Amino acid sequence: MKPWEQNIRKVVPYVPGEQPKKEKMIKLNTNENPYPPSPKVREALNDPGLFSRMRLYPDPAASMLVEAIAAYKGLSKDRVFVGVGSDDVLAMAFLTFFNSEKPIYFPDITYSFYDVWADLFRIPYEKKALDEDLRICPVDYYGENGGVIFPNPNAPTGTLLPLEQVRDILDHNQDVVVIVDEAYIDFGGSSALELLEEYGNLLVVQTFSKSRSMAGMRIGYAMGSEDLIRALNDVKYSFNSYTMDLPSILWGTASVEDEEYFRETLDRIVETREWFQKEMRKLGFRFQDSMANFVFVTHESVPAGEIFAAARKEDIYLRYFKKPRIDNYLRITIGTREEMETFLAFLQKFLGEHASC
Repeated sequence: MKPWEQNIRKVVPYVPGEQPKKEKMIKLNTNENPYPPSPKVREALNDPGLFSRMRLYPDPAASMLVEAIAAYKGLSKDRVFVGVGSDDVLAMAFLTFFNSEKPIYFPDITYSFYDVWADLFRIPYEKKALDEDLRICPVDYYGENGGVIFPNPNAPTGTLLPLEQVRDILDHNQDVVVIVDEAYIDFGGSSALELLEEYGNLLVVQTFSKSRSMAGMRIGYAMGSEDLIRALNDVKYSFNSYTMDLPSILWGTASVEDEEYFRETLDRIVETREWFQKEMRKLGFRFQDSMANFVFVTHESVPAGEIFAAARKEDIYLRYFKKPRIDNYLRITIGTREEMETFLAFLQKFLGEHASC
């Protein structure tokens, strides 16, 4: 090892879902929305003044977007923080709030960026095992710790922690910051947003990537007390003042202003999800009911790895995690009704051939 190599920070990086570049494929592996963004976003794309304004730095406070989100959520603007996708917001929150020598708590089966950030920022952590139904057990989060974070609905399981159980975790962790990562909350369940007035240590993080069809723009945001948001902004301005580009600010604001389209696409995805879950059970798949825009399934007799590989040969992309406890599960994004029908037809044929072998 060369002397300078001893000073390189080494971490095991997060591995994002595969992003194939094929014209004809069914992409059900990264939980993207199958429908385009709001038509109001398209209108904003044609803003004649946008091109000339690109020579200037964007508003470091992203005030237009912050104010739009705050108004939509019924909050004051000093209780909203925006970042480049919820990953940026969450990483900033780790850096800002998890600085104790005590370990932070998060589930063992969860968003796999959590342990990456903890390792990167030298934060001690403990993983709390989901129960046999792949659900979070609030009692596991009662111990002395340096902070708590969990997704709700959880990823990749899709299971929802009821709001009273979120409250239970908060009641037992009033001396640390508790982060509820709600990337998928729009697809089902009640947001912890309604608990903000009761808990000054609660940070709720959401994103435009899933329900608002804007994964390509990278817009995420956090909501919390004025003290938490002020602390986040202090760290942000010490790291990179201009995190949000001008198009994201303009187009994100346009998306927030189109509630009708937002609800319409949500309803279509949820309707397809409920139908798809019924069809999957008919084919011998087992899973907990999902409250996200994906399902997390295992088959009664066919290994997940074989289904994943066979689907990939047909240009149908799923997410397969080779990890303890979930190496026989597949995470399947809810696409359009037509995409899911095509996928089911593939499954029927493949499972039939497998059974005859």
